Amino acid sequence: MANENKKPENKKTEIKKPKFNSYWIYAAIILVFLALNVFGGGSWSQPEKITQSKFNTFLLDGDIEKIDIVNKKTVKVFLTSEAKNKEVHTKKKEKSDFLATGKEASYQFQIGDLGHFQEKFDKNVKENNLQTYDTYSDDNNVMSEILISLLPFVVIIGIWIFIMRRMSGGAGGGPGGQIFNIGKSKAKLFDQKTDVKTTFKDVAGLEGAKEEIQEIVDFLKKPEKYTALGGKIPKGALLVGLPGTGKTLLAKAVAGEAHVPFFSLSGSDFVEMFVGVGASRVRDLFKQAKEKAPSIIFIDEIDAIGRARGKNAMSGSNDERENTLNQLLTEMDGFGSNSNVIVLAATNRADILDKALMRAGRFDRQIYIDLPDIRERKEIFEVHLRPLKVDKNLDTDFLSKQTPGFSGADIANVCNEAALIAARSDKKSVEKQDFLDAVDRIVGGLEKKNKIITPSEKKSIAFHEAGHATVSWMLEHAAPLVKVTIVPRGKSLGAAWYLPEERQLVKPDQMLDEMCATLGGRAAERVIFDEISTGALNDLEKVTKQARAMVTIYGLNDKIGNLTYYDSSGQNEYGFTKPYSEKTAELIDQEISKLIETQYQRAISILEQHKDKLTDLATVLLDKEVIFKDDLQKIFGDRPYAKSEETASEEIKEAMANEQEAKEVVIENKNDK
Repeated sequence: MANENKKPENKKTEIKKPKFNSYWIYAAIILVFLALNVFGGGSWSQPEKITQSKFNTFLLDGDIEKIDIVNKKTVKVFLTSEAKNKEVHTKKKEKSDFLATGKEASYQFQIGDLGHFQEKFDKNVKENNLQTYDTYSDDNNVMSEILISLLPFVVIIGIWIFIMRRMSGGAGGGPGGQIFNIGKSKAKLFDQKTDVKTTFKDVAGLEGAKEEIQEIVDFLKKPEKYTALGGKIPKGALLVGLPGTGKTLLAKAVAGEAHVPFFSLSGSDFVEMFVGVGASRVRDLFKQAKEKAPSIIFIDEIDAIGRARGKNAMSGSNDERENTLNQLLTEMDGFGSNSNVIVLAATNRADILDKALMRAGRFDRQIYIDLPDIRERKEIFEVHLRPLKVDKNLDTDFLSKQTPGFSGADIANVCNEAALIAARSDKKSVEKQDFLDAVDRIVGGLEKKNKIITPSEKKSIAFHEAGHATVSWMLEHAAPLVKVTIVPRGKSLGAAWYLPEERQLVKPDQMLDEMCATLGGRAAERVIFDEISTGALNDLEKVTKQARAMVTIYGLNDKIGNLTYYDSSGQNEYGFTKPYSEKTAELIDQEISKLIETQYQRAISILEQHKDKLTDLATVLLDKEVIFKDDLQKIFGDRPYAKSEETASEEIKEAMANEQEAKEVVIENKNDK
């Protein structure tokens, strides 16, 4: 038993042995150099240093047999055999007895002028009839000279080896690694179990996009299911949509769902100051993907390298970007085989991408991701409300109705801001008002209650905002009012919140009503004060864009006719010519001005009819600083077109019910199959 117990101990001692390290070799070489440099002269014991006066004393006493002048600077003193036995010199002998050979010098000292020393030495020898003689020698340590001459080269080579090892160490990890790995791909390989935990369950809404993406993942999991009938797996899918709609989130869900290698990088990762680096990284990326096939490559913001190539290519970075794009086009659909490698890309600027990149065979599918509708916003709210401690009575339907035009990123920001606002107020849960305040904070900006505003300016702001509210209340197609405030927010001195109807198609009457409501602020200033101010800048900018769009884009003007000067490719933005004549330009300007002035006069006439109620509303606004829909109902009564709003709400519910019924039919058909 004792022997058995000893064996494991021996194994442990073997494991604890230090591993070989290349730095040991460097240390040994340095020690050898030092030893040769120190002991290379062949002298292990150094003579005792004395002064020249003491040397003269020993010389006159007859204790010195000879002197050796080394390199005309150092004088080594050799004693006679009788002098070595004297008590004066025996102390030196005891000190230097270690490794002494008997032929070593006993003393040494330095001289300044050799001629003066030689003259004085010869005089003392001759006058005292001494037997002491002198010799000359050159103590040249060849090894030391060689080492001294080689030392700079050794240091330079050592530093160079050290830097090279640091630079080449790792796959581009650290700043030094980029020099030798500059042509390597910067794509990150994600592990579904550790790196990415986002799945399709975390992606709310985007039903069509998720279905397309799930099918692509299914291609890689079960390729034989689709190739059995002779079909080919798509080579790429392009995610196109506005910022914040969830393109990158979908890619993260693919990384979490797909049990295949997932390479992720940005389009800017291909861009470098060195020529040829982008193309080299593209080659290396696809090489890695082919080795790990089946795999997925995700390129975010592909417009960084996929911009349309110009016919007259300019020198510089433009050529480098085009070379990178050419290599990407070749890798995606060239002579090489890229079987079982699918490329996903995301951009919000699909109009500027090169046509060769967009064609079938490269990006076979273009998945458009639009802003979420009211039903999808509810699903997105439910996802982002999971980690929050919300009030039990919180209605997600209400939140989805209060956030028209919000993207998924905006909704996530609303939830986060609401939690911060609730925490600032020391609440135990996030309530409905916190979400409303968060929407106001994101849309209008931070409240600036301490901003200095004179009473006359405050009165003007109150009538301006009351004018917006009054005109919108009296128009059929204007957005219903939610809230009006004269508390400064962001850059604005006052603000009015509306709940616009979610329309897929907009008619001229609807656009004109919106323009009229927007001009209600300036019209109120004209009606009440008979003068206008600069406070309507944002309103004028908005209505000018709307009027120009009606005339030049949508073809809603009778004189211009059914023409549009809109270019979806975006090429005309960079041109110096207009797609219409000077005469047409004058007509366009006249029609735009006519549209705006007509709606301005219309707003003035509405406010003159309800001038008393406008004054009452502005008075309440000056008193409370914030008014809501209920305050308008007390002053104006029920809105004249309330029935149409209820009808629109019912139509939305009916459309949602029809969509849900269609989904259920599709599910039943799948189950029957």
